[in-house]
Amino acid sequence: MSHSPPTLAAAGDKPVTLHFADNALLSLLLGEHDRHLVRLEKGLNVRLACRGNRVAITGAPERVERAQAALSGLYRRLEGGQTVGGAEIEAAIRLAVPEADPRLPLADLPAIRTRRGAVGPRSAGQLRYIELLANAEAVFAIGPAGTGKTYLAVAQAVAMLQSGRVDRIVLSRPAVEAGERLGFLPGDLKEKVDPYLRPLYDALNDMMPAEQVTRRLASGEIEVAPLAFMRGRTLAHAFVILDEAQNATPVQMKMFLTRMGEGSRMVITGDPTQIDLPSGQRSGLLDAMEILAGIEGIAFAHFTADDVVRHPLVARIVAAYDEHHGQRSKA
Repeated sequence: MSHSPPTLAAAGDKPVTLHFADNALLSLLLGEHDRHLVRLEKGLNVRLACRGNRVAITGAPERVERAQAALSGLYRRLEGGQTVGGAEIEAAIRLAVPEADPRLPLADLPAIRTRRGAVGPRSAGQLRYIELLANAEAVFAIGPAGTGKTYLAVAQAVAMLQSGRVDRIVLSRPAVEAGERLGFLPGDLKEKVDPYLRPLYDALNDMMPAEQVTRRLASGEIEVAPLAFMRGRTLAHAFVILDEAQNATPVQMKMFLTRMGEGSRMVITGDPTQIDLPSGQRSGLLDAMEILAGIEGIAFAHFTADDVVRHPLVARIVAAYDEHHGQRSKA
């Protein structure tokens, strides 16, 4: 397919004007009643004015440059047959920051490619995380809820399974919240622990058809199990994910990390601000962050409220809690 990227008509102190060749695609880019244009204008702190097949960008030079890159990247997505909705607009805004890699237009960012489609980054933190998932043997993903830590890890696991680079996927979580109440829940052991593993099943079903997930679970190619089930095993040629790792004890964390076998990858995700362990019990995630810093083959991806890709209000909630606890710690 030949691409007709928008062309630059004016620069310098004057507004930068982008010309778009396809009015139908431009209409999709602008959104119904120009809602995408309005959101980009606010999020990128520039003035955007559309007339015909042209969009004029006015603002500080560095902001104009970032807005130009965002608009061009979104338009190229549409040219490639991909959709542009609210999530893509928010991603373009989050990625149009000085610390994001300026060499990578939005349409050309690295993505995790599964048979259900490509899963790309929606924040600068996610961009770095995807690169680490592709290259490191063990990755710790640390940060607040809603930043895509688990979702992207599962996407990478599915991509590697479907391409034959690993033979199976093992997904695990501590079932800490159940505690002594686990025995009082109805059903057999699987029914008792499944509620704690549900987010992992949800991510899998986003990456694969439901019948394929069911088949691979039955065959053992995909295993979803509580952390306690990992003891005594060696996991070779597997992509292993430990989710909610802040609720693992130091002993459990060491046990989990030493399950790694030949040809395996590991991802450990967690949020140190959401520890549910009994009072006085140190988190194995915090322990590992201190002990394993600088160890060859282990990488750390740190996320902040700026990387939250759920509803925009979630990012504001996370930031408000961080600020509140920060003020309390200084008091």
